[in-house]
Amino acid sequence: MENYLLPFQKIKRDILLKKEAKTNPELGCAPAERKTDEIINYGVVNINKPQGPTSHQVSDYVQKILHIDKAGHSGTLDPHVHGVLPVALGRATRIVQGLLTSGKEYVGIMHLHREIDEAKLKETIQKYFTGKISQLPPIKSSVKRQQRTREIYYFDILEKDGQDALFIVGCQAGTYIRKLIHDLGQKLRIGAHMQELRRTKAGPFNESTLFTLQDLADAYHFFKEENNDRFIKKIIQPVESAVAHLPKIWVFDTTIDTLCHGANLNNPGISKLNTGIKENDIVAIMSLKEELVALGTAKADSENILSKEKGIAAKTDKVFMLPGTYKNK
Repeated sequence: MENYLLPFQKIKRDILLKKEAKTNPELGCAPAERKTDEIINYGVVNINKPQGPTSHQVSDYVQKILHIDKAGHSGTLDPHVHGVLPVALGRATRIVQGLLTSGKEYVGIMHLHREIDEAKLKETIQKYFTGKISQLPPIKSSVKRQQRTREIYYFDILEKDGQDALFIVGCQAGTYIRKLIHDLGQKLRIGAHMQELRRTKAGPFNESTLFTLQDLADAYHFFKEENNDRFIKKIIQPVESAVAHLPKIWVFDTTIDTLCHGANLNNPGISKLNTGIKENDIVAIMSLKEELVALGTAKADSENILSKEKGIAAKTDKVFMLPGTYKNK
């Protein structure tokens, strides 16, 4: 599947240095050095959702397994759909919003109601079901039922056997794959329906970091009963993994505490930033130790942020770091 890339995976981001800076080793903590209890309450686990339970039920299972106050998933999967389901833990649950808008990838099986030539099937997909499409959500959906535009990044047939076809779709968040297959069948005038569906990517999360609920329960048992945290640290990723797909701005230690109290990010507080930032992009505001400080909305592009000494670089939307983390004792 290496030939199929979501939009963010195609972007190569370099780092622009605005002003050299060092970080105080006494303040904050690099994600890899966090204590296990903090990781459990401030991390993300990529669950291999089975068929059967709802996404909300899976989040509830995770919460109960880890004995934490809350857990929240990103991107609801129908009960019969399986695969990648990122679940944010404890304080990290607010990161879900940053993942909801990221692209998704699915692999599934469609059943065509009549036999059709594979070339004709692929031609119809490329002509009518890639790029910007108009889609009416199904009757049973969590959104208002009205026509809306969604982007299909790629849609291909991997294999065809009679009236069954294995397909892959990369799409904008909020695309209904069952409806996509139904509409394809209508366009072909033969009818089609989705037989099975698996999510293989949700933003920066993919199948390479998947773990089952049983894996998580076993790892927690080893940690609590045998004081062995090797497995739990392998399964639970730091919250920063959930912003791997976002452009980043790194700030000085002295800037962080004001951001933690909700202030916007001003240009003088920036040490370095990624190339390719556009105005109104969602950006991850990071410490020099690679800790997530906040999510924000860029108020200028990379070149302007780099060159300007005054003004707002990003509006602070969601703060993740606790106030006082970078306040000198």
